[in-house]
Amino acid sequence: MKPVNAMTIDVEDYFQVSAFAPYIRRERWSELECRVERNVDRILALLAEHDTQATFFTLGWIAERYPALVKRIVAAGHELASHGYGHERASDLSPEAFREDLSRAKKVLEDLGGLPVLGYRAPSFSIGKGNLWAFDVLLETGHQYSSSVYPIAHDHYGMPDSPRTPYFVREGLLEIPITTLRLFERNLPSSGGGYFRLFPYGLSRWMLERVNAHEAQPAVFYFHPWEIDPDQPRVQGIDAKSRFRHYVNLSRTEGRIARLLKDFKWGRMDEVFLKPRLTAQAAGQH
Repeated sequence: MKPVNAMTIDVEDYFQVSAFAPYIRRERWSELECRVERNVDRILALLAEHDTQATFFTLGWIAERYPALVKRIVAAGHELASHGYGHERASDLSPEAFREDLSRAKKVLEDLGGLPVLGYRAPSFSIGKGNLWAFDVLLETGHQYSSSVYPIAHDHYGMPDSPRTPYFVREGLLEIPITTLRLFERNLPSSGGGYFRLFPYGLSRWMLERVNAHEAQPAVFYFHPWEIDPDQPRVQGIDAKSRFRHYVNLSRTEGRIARLLKDFKWGRMDEVFLKPRLTAQAAGQH
């Protein structure tokens, strides 16, 4: 029997990605064309077509501007989780600033969604060895799980020596790392983002199948609304690496995600990972 994997969407717009931060000032965000609502609506339709529920890690900044979108996500049965308020990397913030960002986002999302927000994903997977205190702050602010560690080596993020499968980083706080495939003594990215757009679809499918079959583990897959939007405005003056990473194969992503939804079983993060472990943890205490 195939395991149910977790489908996740990081709800941010094209101009908010960390790689563009040196080129687009945060104060300009409100002046730029926002395309996130139409893209998330396309994702909601795609998920409904495949009878799939997912987790939407949503920026508080987006939620404040598109409250009806947040309500549509919840009404469709998806999990609403936090991506922080302003897409600031956790590693760039002090503990106090991080706490404020988390609390602000959680309040906005819970007020709009009408349900507790249990999960958080750090922008750019920015929890690592240098800021493990972030887990304490997540626990203090009422979160029950994080999906903020990517156990690979990368120039912008990653903690390759960390566990590849979910683990309790604090009592009551589960870290659910982004899925990797262990091969040739290396952790290979196999769970979405730019790698999913760059690799042939067959390779991504094979890696996920291997994690499911050989390791008997559910996978975490993620993508962004802007990744299904090949017509988004092109940001001028960016470096070649950022340009390639951001724009490669945008026109193919929606079709690939549709194939992914057909080829695997998918669900929400809380139902795939959190509830079974909390139940087991509670049973072990009796």
